[in-house]
Amino acid sequence: MSRTTPGDTTGTIGRAAVTAAVLAAAALAPPLPAAGAAPSPAPALSSPAASPSPAVEACTAGTGPYQRELEGHLRRRADGTQDTGDCEAIRAFQRGNGIRPADGYAGLVTFRTMVAVTARANPNAAGDCPVRPHRVTCVDMERQLVWVQRDRTVVFPPVPVRTGRDDEETRPGWHEVYWRSEDHRSTLYDDAPMPYAQFFDEGQALHGRPGDLYAHGGSAGCVNLSVPDARRLWDLLTEGDAVYVWGTKPGTEG
Repeated sequence: MSRTTPGDTTGTIGRAAVTAAVLAAAALAPPLPAAGAAPSPAPALSSPAASPSPAVEACTAGTGPYQRELEGHLRRRADGTQDTGDCEAIRAFQRGNGIRPADGYAGLVTFRTMVAVTARANPNAAGDCPVRPHRVTCVDMERQLVWVQRDRTVVFPPVPVRTGRDDEETRPGWHEVYWRSEDHRSTLYDDAPMPYAQFFDEGQALHGRPGDLYAHGGSAGCVNLSVPDARRLWDLLTEGDAVYVWGTKPGTEG
C-alpha cells in the first residue's frame, strides 16, 4: 500500500480545483462551429424607414364647356358640373390618350378626342361614307373626324381633324388625291407649314398642323390633322386615292 504525504494531498487538491475551473469555463463558452460548417450570419442592420410615397396632386380644374359630354362618356353623373370625382376621371382619360396638359378640364381637345375614341368601334355606323372595294378616305365634318376604309374594313382608325371655317368651308363630295408634298409650305398664307400635304381639290389638302389644331375656329378649307396623324396618313395613301367629304362643321353655316 502506498503512502500519501501531505504534499501529495495539497497537489491533488490544487489539480482538482484547476480542472473544475476549466470545465466551468468551457460550459459557459459558445460552441465552436463544426468543421466545414458555414459561419453564422452577422445580425442584420435595421434599414432606414421607407420614404413616404409622394402625394397625388389634387385635381382642381373647374367646369369645362364639354363637361356634360365627358361625364356621360366616362359614366359619371351627367349634371354638367365638375366635382373632384369628375376631374379625376377626366384627367385619367386625358393621360390614357396622351392629352397635354392632363389637368381634368373638359375642353375642346379632350372633347374631340372623346368623339374619336367613341367612334373607333364602328366609325361608319350611320353609313354616311360610301363603301367601295378600294380605299376611301372619309372626312366627316359633322363629327370632325377622318378615317380610311376599304370595303367595310377600317384601315386607318378615326382621328380628330379641323375643317374649313365659315366662307372657307371644305368642299363636300367625291375627290381624289392628285398631288402630295411631304414638306409643303403654303404659297397663300405667309409660308405656313403644311407637312405631309395630300391635295384633293383645287388647293384643299389633308395635312398636318403644327401647334394648336383648333386655333382660329377652322382652317382655310384644308383638312387639318395633328402632325403625327398626318404622317401616318401619308404613309398609307397615294396619288389616285379617293376622298369623300360630307356634313357641316359645327359652328358654320355649311
